[in-house]
Amino acid sequence: MKVLRAIEMNRCIGCFSCMITCAAVNQQDHSIMKSAIRIKTSGGLTGKFIAIVCQACKDDVPCAEACPTGALVKRQAGGVLLDKEKCVGCERCVAACTVDAIYFDLDTKRPIVCKHCGVCARFCPHGCLRLIEEGQ
Repeated sequence: MKVLRAIEMNRCIGCFSCMITCAAVNQQDHSIMKSAIRIKTSGGLTGKFIAIVCQACKDDVPCAEACPTGALVKRQAGGVLLDKEKCVGCERCVAACTVDAIYFDLDTKRPIVCKHCGVCARFCPHGCLRLIEEGQ
C-alpha cells in the first residue's frame, strides 16, 4: 500500500489544484475547505508553501485511539479510513491529530480524513506530492 508524501514543496506555487481535486473526488464538492490536504504559506505572502497532510501514523494512531466509536479504522500502510456510519461527529479525532491534518466538515458533521488515494498527487502540475510505497 502507498502513502501520500509532500516531497517537493519547493516547487509549489499555491494553485490549490490538489485541494480542489481532493474535495471534488472524495467529497463531491469543489470547495477547498472540503479537502483532506491543505496548502498554506509558512510565513505570510513571501513564505514558501507547505502541505498539511496525514502523515500515515503506523504504530500509535492518535486519531483512531481518540475515537470513542471505532469509526477510524487503521490502514495497513498507515493512517486511517473513516467509517461514516459509526462516526458521531464528536471531533475528538481532530483534536488528537498531532499534525492538525484532520478537518471537520461543519455541513456533514464528520471529519475529513486523507485516505491516501493519491488523486491530489495526480493533479499537482508541479509534482509536489507523491504516493510512495510503504517503507520507501
